[in-house]
Amino acid sequence: MAADVARGECREVDWYLSDLSVAKGASPNTLSNYARDLNRYAQFIAETQKAEVGASLDWGQVDSGQVESFLVSLGLGTENHGPLAASSIGRCLSAVKSFHKWLVREGITSENPAAALKSPKRSMPLPKALSVQDVGKLLDVVAEPGDVVALRDSALLEFLYASGARVSEAIRVTADDMDIEDEFAVVRLFGKGRKQRLVPLGDHAVRAMSAYATRARPALAAKGTGVPELFLNLRGRALSRQSAWEIIDRAARRANIQTAVSPHTLRHSFATHLLEGGASIREVQELLGHSSVSTTQIYTKLSPALLSEVYRSTHPRA
Repeated sequence: MAADVARGECREVDWYLSDLSVAKGASPNTLSNYARDLNRYAQFIAETQKAEVGASLDWGQVDSGQVESFLVSLGLGTENHGPLAASSIGRCLSAVKSFHKWLVREGITSENPAAALKSPKRSMPLPKALSVQDVGKLLDVVAEPGDVVALRDSALLEFLYASGARVSEAIRVTADDMDIEDEFAVVRLFGKGRKQRLVPLGDHAVRAMSAYATRARPALAAKGTGVPELFLNLRGRALSRQSAWEIIDRAARRANIQTAVSPHTLRHSFATHLLEGGASIREVQELLGHSSVSTTQIYTKLSPALLSEVYRSTHPRA
């Protein structure tokens, strides 16, 4: 049977795939994916059981440890295939779970050894942050003297980088949410679930916001119907997410920045630069409006110099 499995001819897998095709009406693409994953699984079990040619695989003897070992092998890769991504391993596990569930339903086995196993977590992609120098180039481009649109664009980019706001938060900000007259300027942001937080603003952002509010916004607002949002488009309406993206993309091209830049790039840069400047994870968590500090910790992966310094100053044997 081991030789049969190597050719992708496991009897139980064939029965299961036939049932998927006839009874469940699975698509050819689904059948192809399941066949590839399950025949790979059957090959692994055959090798584990040291099945002889012509012997039958004993699916009732498969335990959760063997299934876990199979998943680990997928992540490590073999001579026949390279290591799989977490998403692909999760797909294989889904197929294995369904197959064992079918074996139980058909009375071939009594238990599903894969039932309690969970798919591996997909690795969280690292945020792409700009260097301090590139952020400076981006903000300098929009700070050039110009019309009401230039003043708005400068205020928007300075605001995004100064506050770390999500683009959805920035376009909802109103004049009532701003307090830039006192010594310590702050803005009130409404995050996910309408959760509020106060974020300080630096001098550069305050100057750009003041110039926009007094010299540009009234002219834009006159073309609309009096919406409360601070950032407006040329028709006097609230700026959309898409328009904000376009403003930043246009500025990045003018600044000759080679990497893709989006509103979230400025948010990532805000967090990374704070950490590099010595801010703590907890402090950055509050400023970003993250409910969990683990979400904020992804930014530390972009700051090896900071981590090295923390290590040197805190580890007893550093």
